[in-house]
Amino acid sequence: MNQPLAERLRPRTIDDYVGQSHLVGPGAIIRRMIESGNIASFILWGPPGVGKTTLAKIIANTTKAAFHTLSAVNSGVKDVRDVLEKCRAEARSMFAEHRPILFIDEIHRFNKSQQDSLLAAVEDGTVTLIGATTENPSFEVIRPLLSRAQVYTLQPLSDTDLNELFHRAISQDPTIAAHGVEVRSTSALFRFAGGDARKLLNILDLLEQATPQGSPVIVDDEIVTASLQKNPAAYDKNGEMHYDIISAFIKSMRGSDPDAAIYWLARMIEGGEEPEFIARRMVIFAAEDVGLANPNALLLANTVFDVIHKVGWPEARIPMAQCVIYLATSPKSNSAYMAIAKALDHVKSTGNQPVPLHLGNAPTKLMKDMGYGHNYLYPHDYPGNFVNQQYFPDTLGHPVYWNPGNNPAEIRSAQLQNQRWNPSQGTDNESNQ
Repeated sequence: MNQPLAERLRPRTIDDYVGQSHLVGPGAIIRRMIESGNIASFILWGPPGVGKTTLAKIIANTTKAAFHTLSAVNSGVKDVRDVLEKCRAEARSMFAEHRPILFIDEIHRFNKSQQDSLLAAVEDGTVTLIGATTENPSFEVIRPLLSRAQVYTLQPLSDTDLNELFHRAISQDPTIAAHGVEVRSTSALFRFAGGDARKLLNILDLLEQATPQGSPVIVDDEIVTASLQKNPAAYDKNGEMHYDIISAFIKSMRGSDPDAAIYWLARMIEGGEEPEFIARRMVIFAAEDVGLANPNALLLANTVFDVIHKVGWPEARIPMAQCVIYLATSPKSNSAYMAIAKALDHVKSTGNQPVPLHLGNAPTKLMKDMGYGHNYLYPHDYPGNFVNQQYFPDTLGHPVYWNPGNNPAEIRSAQLQNQRWNPSQGTDNESNQ
């Protein structure tokens, strides 16, 4: 059986690589590493089909270092230990010019003990680690490992990238060239690909396989759409579509459409999606999109995350459905999400400002003598458990990060804050201001 088109066209050199110019363009960090042969440990984070594995294979093709590959899907702690033993032996070899490289695909699927087994080898320089993940490494990779590996983010391919890849496929692949290609329109092809090179090439594979011998492969919006409706999983054999479906699921809840959200939940359940994957996004959604408009949403979403481990599958689908409807029909606010984003931007631009002395901790007599904690006003000693005092660093004034949403819960909170902090509102503590 022929290799899939995506495998037949996989680039072998960095110059053939499409997309991610911020990482592999002239002078970019990964290109410099590949050209120098000095590879540092790093993790590639991005959606499927954007070139994570391809970059690793290009490094394997061009580096002089020993190169080992593990898939986190089917590798256990023993597999990791075995390959690390080989790496240690190679690192000790008098002929070794570079540290062995270990590529781990889907590193987010490794549990803590598996990741811990990597840590010492990365830390002592026995091995250079290259990881690939579709999940946010901040959540899925242990902090000690993250601190020893730079994270590089890969973006979905642009239509320009997809167009380059498309024309390379129809001009260079012998199987497609044997038919010839008639290009009428490509917008549906690029839309269904959604920035994923593998999807694009798998759709072309599907069109070629459906074309009789002696006839040209026709690329047309209507034909592409009809072909995928007849065989919607044909270009999604490894589950890449679940990122599109989870996006539709989240956007349906954000748009307060419980029926659409339940439909996408059913699609994920029927497709065999991991319940934890769905529940984790529900927890994030409850904080990001419902937020302070209904704080109980986060409690319910977190409870459902726990419940799926207690009741198992398929019964867990019922509390999940309950939570989905609750989230979709809840009032919405992203004020907390926006507040932390603004605060992080401010921290990055202003640097590490010192803590005011009256807010400092004073665990020793020396620090008390230096003024740490001096003149701090204990709010519980004042009417309403509030006293107006400085909480920001001296140089920042009092910036505003939280802009309350237009919903009853936040309107009430904002009114209370105004009464506390605005002297014109007549606070209980004006004498202390």
